[in-house]
Amino acid sequence: MTDTPPTIDGAELLNDVERFHRRFNAFPTPGAYVAVALWDAHAHLLDAFESTPRLAFLSPEPGSGKSRALEIVETLVPEPMVAVNASPAALFRAVSAGERPPTVLFDEIDTIFGPKAGDNEELRGWMNAGHRRSGVTYRCVGDGGNQTVVEFPSYCGVAVAGLGSLPDTILTRSVIIRMRRRAPNERVEAFRQRLHTAEGNALRERLAAWADTVREQISGAWPELPEGVTDRPADVWEPLLAIADAAGGDWPARARAACVELVEDAKRNDKGSVGIRLLTDLRDVFNGAERVPTGALLAGLIAREDAPWGDMGGKPLDARALAKWLREYVTADNRPIVARNIRTAAGVVVKGYSAADLADAWTRYCPPPSPTSATSATPGENTP
Repeated sequence: MTDTPPTIDGAELLNDVERFHRRFNAFPTPGAYVAVALWDAHAHLLDAFESTPRLAFLSPEPGSGKSRALEIVETLVPEPMVAVNASPAALFRAVSAGERPPTVLFDEIDTIFGPKAGDNEELRGWMNAGHRRSGVTYRCVGDGGNQTVVEFPSYCGVAVAGLGSLPDTILTRSVIIRMRRRAPNERVEAFRQRLHTAEGNALRERLAAWADTVREQISGAWPELPEGVTDRPADVWEPLLAIADAAGGDWPARARAACVELVEDAKRNDKGSVGIRLLTDLRDVFNGAERVPTGALLAGLIAREDAPWGDMGGKPLDARALAKWLREYVTADNRPIVARNIRTAAGVVVKGYSAADLADAWTRYCPPPSPTSATSATPGENTP
């Protein structure tokens, strides 16, 4: 008679993983603990999903607990590979070499993608390709004329930590945890590798055992997504919600609350491309006006303290640069967005832009407007 393996309570297991993180990590919100615990579990189930979200611990300043967060993740995920100095070629081979790819952990990711690090397009391409299970990286292997094209599978779990931000193509594939320095009243337990790594590894073994019991169930799952979570955010969160549903208890509800929280937080912090940021800020500066002179638009943009328009390569945004950016977009009837003659309230004809020309681009590219506008065009300069 074959012994039946003991039933593993997935919800309690995830509770234990979350408690382990809470001992050593000061995450910014309760939803961040939920998301990270689900990500730890998902790393044991990559073969059940079509895509894997990246996990990104980011902060504006050092000393915010990013590296410690990555250390705790390292104790919980399968085959962790700390890749601070790994070359792209080494990563191609490490991920494609064995039956089970490593979980790649990048600390100090700002030294790879930061403003002083260059573009690192090869590594960025590898990270983007490995987001999907079908992702591969092609390279020529061999000497001289004897080279052949080799296909390197790139699908693997990736968690990163660093200062600042990441390339947009990686950000949109990530669960983003925006870390901050602990306040004086926030306490965490000191992590000691010799003492606590074994505790994390014990949880890792439990996660692996539980993954074996739910793999078939999760492989065919189509979790219900919260309203408004579509497109790339849906790709990011689908695996995590599937795991929460398989675990049961209060995890399905908590996971969806965390999903909404972190997706909305990402939208608020996402500057998008410079062009999208410009369109969004222009919408705020228009503030419901029909037409606004170029001078008033530039003054409103430059006055935004959280925006880059006051220092564009050492000088403020000017009319020529504004026109160049906006020519990349078109009106609803497919005409370029250009400055036109408009008459001010004082009867003076000046160059300016029309909200009607910008409306289609605002609808297509910009996030929903905030309830109030931070900066509006100067009263009296708009055409009545």
